[in-house]
Amino acid sequence: MDVPARHRPLVLLVAVTLAQVLLLAFQIKQTRGERDVRLIRVWSIELLTPLQRVATYGISKVAGVWYGYIDLRGVRSENRQLTQEVGQLRLKNQELAGQAAEAERLSRLFGFRQANANVAMVAAEVIGASADTSSEAIFINRGTREGIRKNMAVITPDGVVGKIFEALPYTSQVLLISDKESGVGALLANTRTHGVVKGTGDPLLWMDYVTSDEKVPAGEEILTSGEDRIFPKDIPVGTVASTKPGFPFQTIEVQPAAHLDRLEEVLVLLTQQPLSTRPSEAAASPATSSGDNTANPPAAPKSSAPASANATAPAHDPKQMKPATPVKKPAGTTPPKAQQ
Repeated sequence: MDVPARHRPLVLLVAVTLAQVLLLAFQIKQTRGERDVRLIRVWSIELLTPLQRVATYGISKVAGVWYGYIDLRGVRSENRQLTQEVGQLRLKNQELAGQAAEAERLSRLFGFRQANANVAMVAAEVIGASADTSSEAIFINRGTREGIRKNMAVITPDGVVGKIFEALPYTSQVLLISDKESGVGALLANTRTHGVVKGTGDPLLWMDYVTSDEKVPAGEEILTSGEDRIFPKDIPVGTVASTKPGFPFQTIEVQPAAHLDRLEEVLVLLTQQPLSTRPSEAAASPATSSGDNTANPPAAPKSSAPASANATAPAHDPKQMKPATPVKKPAGTTPPKAQQ
């Protein structure tokens, strides 16, 4: 670039001045920490640092856009595939958990059956429940062709379930002990005090005819007394949940021993022959089998209350149930209210 003649001295002056400044900056040193740094180096760093910051910021943003959006074209499909695989694995885990639970239930059922091989019984699968909200009943896939008859006891390795209410050739209707019209002759395991366990239509049962002066601690086990001519003696019915004072009888709430809300397999006792091993004992040690059929504890003196009252269902028409053959049920009486 040609510089006009009148400007040449000025340009030369500026050039000489800059050269002198650069030479001075090159010669002058500044102490930075423990080192002496030339002034020109300090100026260079201070001049280039803002440019480097701008460049780094721009490069980082471009890299973020690239790796965060452009380079993730296949991530969405991969994520969808992984989500499907996770769902399949969860279903598989649920299936395996269900199979393990079923294997455990069947093992306990088989162990109890082996421990009481001398007692005639039939294993059955629950295939349905009552469509009537006012009744507590289930349906099983065994009937009169397998020898099942009305009023036969139905149990699980945990305890009492109910009794056969109606038997058909291939299916049977089971009235659960939680039904309002159900009753079981029972006794307290520790004191052998007799009473009757009745259904309330709710998860908890109710034991009646136990005098108010009888001490009944919470958690005490309740067993069948055998006086109802349906259930053999000493089968677990439940445990005492709570007690309320009353006159002349106290109110005892009972937690059922069997899981009535999730029944899948049950056992129907074809005879009233006493079990050689209690369900809870057989469930605890399924490999143990006892042939002694006479080992039953002696009956203690009974209380003055009618232990078998309401233990057997009164003669009346069967309930209206589904999916079995529809039949009618008359209005039953509800359990008597507790004395306040």
